[in-house]
Amino acid sequence: MGEPRFNWADPAPWTALQRELGREFPSDFREIVDAYGSVSINGQLYLKHPAGHLLHSLGAMIRRDLELWREEDMREFLPGPVGSGPGELMPVATATTGEAVFLRVPDDAASPWRVLVQEFDSPAWTLYEMTFGAWFLAYLRGEDVTLCSRNLAPDGPFYESLS
Repeated sequence: MGEPRFNWADPAPWTALQRELGREFPSDFREIVDAYGSVSINGQLYLKHPAGHLLHSLGAMIRRDLELWREEDMREFLPGPVGSGPGELMPVATATTGEAVFLRVPDDAASPWRVLVQEFDSPAWTLYEMTFGAWFLAYLRGEDVTLCSRNLAPDGPFYESLS
């Protein structure tokens, strides 16, 4: 994707958001978002940072998406409830192609985080038995992880800042 330019080091925005949600984010997710900030990747995938001064804030997106996915007519599109509790799905990214990316909160401290991608235009979803970092790397390589970047990034992965 190229060298990161955001390189956020202050943990305060993460601490505040994690306190609000009652859950720490997985370190691989934090590291990627801290390195790149709020970005559009391959003109398709949107990642957002929790820093409050940013126009595209992770906290605002999560609050909005939790409200959306908790609506009765939206629940049928996911395999379980949204939220930050054990086994729940926390929305963390979106795509221009209509998908929503969730982190599945581990059931217990010994279990790993997983990635679930929901295809917004249908009731289809896929749970990936991999960490966010592994899923993200597969996406950047053009592997089929529901979001597929091969056609959007024929010359290799790229990103543009949203902030």
